[in-house]
Amino acid sequence: MARKLLLTHIDVPGINTFEVYRQKGGYVAVEKVIKTMSPEDVVEEVKKSGLRGRGGAGFPTGMKWSFLAKPEGVPRYLVCNADESEPGTFKDRYLMTHIPHALIEGMIVSSFALGANTSYIYVRGEMMPQIRILERAIAEAKEKGFLGKNILGSGYDLEIYVQPGGGAYICGEETALLESLEGKRGNPRIKPPFPAIAGLYNCPTVVNNVESIAATVPIINLGGEEYAKIGVERSTGTKLISASGNIVKPGVYEIELGLPVEEFIYSEEYCGGIANGKRMKAVVAGGSSVPILPANLILKTAAGNSRLMTYESLADGGFQTGTMLGSGGFIVFDEDQCVVRNTWNFARFYHHESCGQCSPCREGTGWMEKVLHKIESGHGSMSDIDLLWDVQRKIEGNTICPLGDAAAWPVAAAIRHFRDEFEWHILHPEESQTRNYGLAHYADPLQPIVS
Repeated sequence: MARKLLLTHIDVPGINTFEVYRQKGGYVAVEKVIKTMSPEDVVEEVKKSGLRGRGGAGFPTGMKWSFLAKPEGVPRYLVCNADESEPGTFKDRYLMTHIPHALIEGMIVSSFALGANTSYIYVRGEMMPQIRILERAIAEAKEKGFLGKNILGSGYDLEIYVQPGGGAYICGEETALLESLEGKRGNPRIKPPFPAIAGLYNCPTVVNNVESIAATVPIINLGGEEYAKIGVERSTGTKLISASGNIVKPGVYEIELGLPVEEFIYSEEYCGGIANGKRMKAVVAGGSSVPILPANLILKTAAGNSRLMTYESLADGGFQTGTMLGSGGFIVFDEDQCVVRNTWNFARFYHHESCGQCSPCREGTGWMEKVLHKIESGHGSMSDIDLLWDVQRKIEGNTICPLGDAAAWPVAAAIRHFRDEFEWHILHPEESQTRNYGLAHYADPLQPIVS
């Protein structure tokens, strides 16, 4: 049985309340850092743990904290990014719903480490139940003396506020989130300056994902070095995975990083295999923005090695033959799914969610949606595939924030790995309206690349 650090007590009745969470060892990390550690000690433990941002980018959390400017007389802020808008990703919502105090405890630990006396949890506006749950958890923690003035008699003060977002995917980008938090339109800022220098209200700010902040609790309880022993290579600790699509057991799973992808998909402990006795066609491993891979490339690398659930292994081969762990939004497609239709659906989302600030994204996402719809509806031409490739290439790397990349990568990967399916749609327009292309060769064994 895999080790769990965040979801250990997920099935305990009442774990969403302070009393039950406390009985199960909750807020021990807060007592430890406030009574026995300095802020620098906490940052050092997070560095030792090797924790990487769980929101998608995978940047080392301790290193990000160490960049925070500390000018005299200027407040510092911790902002929790709970916007979670990536299609296919729902693990943060799950954590906030069932174990809200895990996030609140992590917020206190992280705020103490950063010297922040005011912190914010920015929650996607549609998640009103989770907003109410978090507000109740904050009130409970404050009543018990873990928030407010002079926490546990230490002289450290901290207030945490929950801020509903505007329901915009773009506000998952940290600078757009800060703009929204300040009451402005959620448009990404040009960087530099980075939030660590000039973030919320032009003050030094750290923005971290829900899971990243919650993970600081087991890091403090275990110690950074012990936490780093879990996982493999530079992918340490556990990771929450949102599993959905054509699998027997969709849901949120906590895995030890390094688990083979094949085991995650087919074992009874996790996804339980492909639903309805079908065969697997493709997987989007880290949320809608990461490259889709055919079945044979998600189970093994191009070199023939087993693919692991780690940042490094999933990225093996670059975007030519690899993908990204991203936010852990793991979407499985069976043989009956249409890659062209799925790519069009993603393109519709990114066109709708573009803030319009950058021309390549504003115009390019609309073009990709239109061309993909043309192919999907049986009116495409072969030149449309090359047009799509050209448009995505002109978006990637040419926008202020990564939404342009997020829109371009799924289209590029779909054409790269499933071009014959696009061509079939164009060459068989009437047939493509009544049936899907099917599994084709996407699950055929790979011939390993010998270097």
